[in-house]
Amino acid sequence: MPVLDWSKYPNFSESEFRCRHTGKCEMRPEFLAVLQAIRTEYGKPMRITSGYRDRTHPAEARKSTTGAHVLGVAADIAVEGSDALRVVELALKHGIKRIGVQQKGGGRFIHLDIGGPGLPSPAMWSY
Repeated sequence: MPVLDWSKYPNFSESEFRCRHTGKCEMRPEFLAVLQAIRTEYGKPMRITSGYRDRTHPAEARKSTTGAHVLGVAADIAVEGSDALRVVELALKHGIKRIGVQQKGGGRFIHLDIGGPGLPSPAMWSY
């Protein structure tokens, strides 16, 4: 995996995308470019709650197929209130074809990914 030039994504840092299980970060530049474009237009900080996940990450190890986080083409973003709709609108505008919405406890998370082999697209889901 080539080393990424994180200066191309000024609103994000490698540390926020690292796998919390292994510490690896194999994000794909084509996804980060789209996410940076969304963030630039959004005009507010975006808190990444999950980025890259190694295949051995517990959330990935129990899946029967390779997920977008393993491919380095996904991120989960914490949002509140009407910001959720704004993030989804911008994601669609910038070509994101796979969106998941999760309500967990008192928080909401938006999953964004650009898809990959074996991942149906377009797709929208809640969990």
